[in-house]
Amino acid sequence: MMPEPWSSRAQPSRAELLAWLPIMIGLAVLYVPSLYGLVTGIWSSDEQMHGPIVLGISLWLLHRNWGAMEIAAQGQAGSHWGWPIFIFGLLLYAVGRSQDILMFEIGSAVWLLLGLLLQQRGSAALKAQWFALFFMLFMIPLPGVVVDTVTMPMKMAVSYVAENILFWAGYPIGRNGVILQIGQYMLLVADACAGLHTLLTLEALGLLYLNLVRRDSFFRNVGLAILIVPISFTANVIRVMALSLITYHFGDAAGQSFLHGFAGMVLFLSALLLIISFDTALQTFEAYRNQRKAGAR
Repeated sequence: MMPEPWSSRAQPSRAELLAWLPIMIGLAVLYVPSLYGLVTGIWSSDEQMHGPIVLGISLWLLHRNWGAMEIAAQGQAGSHWGWPIFIFGLLLYAVGRSQDILMFEIGSAVWLLLGLLLQQRGSAALKAQWFALFFMLFMIPLPGVVVDTVTMPMKMAVSYVAENILFWAGYPIGRNGVILQIGQYMLLVADACAGLHTLLTLEALGLLYLNLVRRDSFFRNVGLAILIVPISFTANVIRVMALSLITYHFGDAAGQSFLHGFAGMVLFLSALLLIISFDTALQTFEAYRNQRKAGAR
């Protein structure tokens, strides 16, 4: 007899779904108003457009890992440690909602889900869902003072590198701080092009790639996780260069129109291609190293 696939064996029963229904209703009552405020507020800005994408991917990851969670949690009682974590999440939500601190209000969702999983399914469930909860951290709005402090040096560095590369390529370009002048056009390197939020979005993309491919090699996982930072920086440089070249060759109207959005696609595509390329390079290097070790025996 062929073994039954884990996905079919792990489908939640109607009783299990009903058991989770009050929890889902409670979470909806708490966070639907918060999410509505985000969608109509900061998530509609260029700097924070990654927020709803991260939320959607996090919910998909929770659903994707649900079967593995149910299998891992079979026969395991819920943990009492879930209660203090759950209460902490509620207090964090109350403070954030009442004082309009988005980092507390939205971040409390991670603590509430963590506490609920521990209460309902125990530590095995948390182990199965840890990455989905961790990924949610990338949708939490950061304080403006933190964003501004980190963003300005990043924009300066991206502007400097983009200017030098285009200058070496023969383009008439100069720079004053984060303002690039190429030909008769002046471009301000905005936060959306090279800010902290862009870096965090690309970090999330890289970590999601690592989670989906699930490499067994510790060397490749750690190496790629470290390389995500320079990959993100390189992708930002490519985006700024693309916008500069679009403006120089097609005019300011083209640079500010739909091609600006196209440059955003270039950012993520270039980051993804760099991640895959470095992953392939690490795989080749590891295979070469293993071959040399085997030959030395």
